[in-house]
Amino acid sequence: MGNLYSEYLNPSKVLEHYNYTKETLDTQETPSRQVASAVIVVLCCAIVLENLLVLIAVARNSKFHSAMYLFLGNLAASDLLAGVAFVANTLLSGSVTLGLTPVQWFAREGSAFITLSASVFSLLAIAIERQVAIAKVKLYGSDKSCRMLLLIGASWFISLVLGGLPILGWNCLGQLEACSTVLPLYAKAYVLCVVTIFSVILLAIVALYVRIYCVVRSSHADVAGPQTLALLKTVTIVLGVFIVCWLPAFSILLLDYACPVRACPVLYKAQYFFAFATLNSLLNPVIYTWRSRDLRREVLRPLQCWRRAAGVPGRRRSGTPGHHLLPLRSSSSLERGVHMPTSPTYLEGNTVV
Repeated sequence: MGNLYSEYLNPSKVLEHYNYTKETLDTQETPSRQVASAVIVVLCCAIVLENLLVLIAVARNSKFHSAMYLFLGNLAASDLLAGVAFVANTLLSGSVTLGLTPVQWFAREGSAFITLSASVFSLLAIAIERQVAIAKVKLYGSDKSCRMLLLIGASWFISLVLGGLPILGWNCLGQLEACSTVLPLYAKAYVLCVVTIFSVILLAIVALYVRIYCVVRSSHADVAGPQTLALLKTVTIVLGVFIVCWLPAFSILLLDYACPVRACPVLYKAQYFFAFATLNSLLNPVIYTWRSRDLRREVLRPLQCWRRAAGVPGRRRSGTPGHHLLPLRSSSSLERGVHMPTSPTYLEGNTVV
C-alpha cells in the first residue's frame, strides 16, 4: 500500500497509463479543439450562472424553504459544481493531461464523479419526498428542517466517499491490465461498481414514480388533484432529462468494462458523451423556472435589478393604471400546481393576473 501511494506524485505515471490504453496520444491543440474547448467553457459558465440564480432565489425567499425546494436547491448546487468541475476538466485536458501527477488527475476526475453522485442522490431524495407528500406522512416532524439538512449532508458525504474511492486506493496504479480505457487511472471494477449503483438508484426512482402515479390515478380527488399531477409532471421531466442526458455516458462506461484494451475505438470519443451529459446541468434550471412562475419571477429578479441599475428601459406593464399585482395564492406548479384565473380580477387598488 505504501508503494501505491508513493506513485501519486510520480509525473510519469499518467503518461504510462495513457500510452497503455490509447492507440495514439492526440494531444495537439488544433484550432477546432480550441474552439470546442471555448464553447464548453462558455456553456459551463452559463450552467454556473443559472444554478447560482436558482440557489439565490431559494435562499432569499422563505416561500421556497419547503422540503421540495430544498431538495431542488441541493440538485441546483450539484449542477453548479458540475459546471465548475467540467470547466476544470476542460482546462486540464489535452496536452496538460500528460503533465499531471496521479493525485491531480484523481482530483480532476473525482470532482465530476462527486457531483454526478450528488445529482443522483438529490433525485432520490426528491422522489422520496414526493412519495411522502402523496402518502401524507409527516416524516420530518417538528424539526423537519434539521432532518432535511441532515439528509442532504448525508447525500454529499456518500458522494464524496464514492468519488474519493480511487484516490483512497481503488485504482489501477501498478495494474495496467485492470485499467479503464476511458479513464486510464481508474480500475474497470470501480467504474462498473459506480455505474451499477447509479443505475440501480435510477431504476428505483423510476419504480417509485410509477407507484406514485398509480396511487394518484386510483385515489380520491383530494390526492389526485391537478396540483399533484402538475408537480409530478415537473419532477418526472427532471428525471427524464437526467436519464436521457446521462444514458449515453453510462453506456460508454459499461462498454469500457466489457471491451479489452484498444478493442473498441468508440471509447476514444467518450468526451463527446460526457459533454452531452453536462447539458443536463444546463437544462435543469430551465425546467424549474419554466414550470414555476413564482420561482421564475424570483430567479429573474437579480437580472431585472441589474437592468434597472444599468439604465436599460424595461417593458411597460399593460393593465389599468393604479392597479398593482397582488399574488393572493401560489401560482407555482412546483409547489401547488394551482391554475390561476385566465382573466384579470380587479380588487381595490390591485390586479390579480
